[in-house]
Amino acid sequence: MKRTVTTICLFALLCARSTFAQAEVIDGIAAVVNSEVITYSQVRELIGARERALRASLQGEELANQIKEIRFEALKDLIDRQLIIQEFKKKGLNIPPHLLEDRIQSVIRQEFGGDRSAFVRTLRSQGFSVSKFKEIERDKVIVQAMRQTFVRDDFVISPAQIQAYYNKNKDGYATPEQIKLRMIVLRDDGDLGLPGGKKAMAEEIRSKIVGGAEFGRMAQMYSEDPATQAVDGDWGWIDRKTLSAQLTDYAFALNAGEVSSVIQIGGSYYLMMVEARKNAAVKPIGEVRDEIEQNLIQQERMKEMQRWLDTLRQNAYIKIYS
Repeated sequence: MKRTVTTICLFALLCARSTFAQAEVIDGIAAVVNSEVITYSQVRELIGARERALRASLQGEELANQIKEIRFEALKDLIDRQLIIQEFKKKGLNIPPHLLEDRIQSVIRQEFGGDRSAFVRTLRSQGFSVSKFKEIERDKVIVQAMRQTFVRDDFVISPAQIQAYYNKNKDGYATPEQIKLRMIVLRDDGDLGLPGGKKAMAEEIRSKIVGGAEFGRMAQMYSEDPATQAVDGDWGWIDRKTLSAQLTDYAFALNAGEVSSVIQIGGSYYLMMVEARKNAAVKPIGEVRDEIEQNLIQQERMKEMQRWLDTLRQNAYIKIYS
């Protein structure tokens, strides 16, 4: 019977995605986990910063949907935390008091320069007391300790698994064709009192470069691109997504060491020099083997975590209030 009740309540949790947070509630019961209550204020505490950021950047239906989503995820997370904490208490485990105090002292030292008064003032400005902060830290310690204890971490990933993952995700290990580029930009902003204006000036600069002048020095002296003038026109390594389509075509047609002709696009004139090139390539599996192994171990760890939480849910009474 208990399993049936839990199944119904878990279904309610999924349904809550569409109804949770449709109305603003000052406070009240968001969920019950066995004998423990989760309130709407706890949900808001968990996502306060994210919700404020959303409200600053979105509006209308998109904002409502995003807020509904993050509140649902926050409630789900709080339910899981409560299940873990209850399991901790059920097993008669305890957190040594000095461990919490050590964590608080570490926060004060690292984030407040050892000033406990500043720490307390900051907590108060955010609506927290020291005792509430200790409670939050205690719950974090419990959840972390329980996960480390009850979630396996001794997974062995076979070479075949690594190879299969590499074959499936090769695009993620590809590096595109790249060039190391320097560029001079001149803007045609009126009569310079010179025949040909800025275009003639660009041709003169190119002649100097072809004659042996250093491209970077010319960029520093003449380029009107504020982003790169101070760094000798250096764009660093770029791929085909960095520049506009027209400039990209010109730049990637150059060989290493080659200087472009004067390129006119609209009212601007460009000179480019490619210092070096890198062909498109895929990293060999030997270079990414350790990274893939860690990714696969993390995936197994998450599956194991989910199985453990599913077991806790199956033995719990969970009710969601919309």
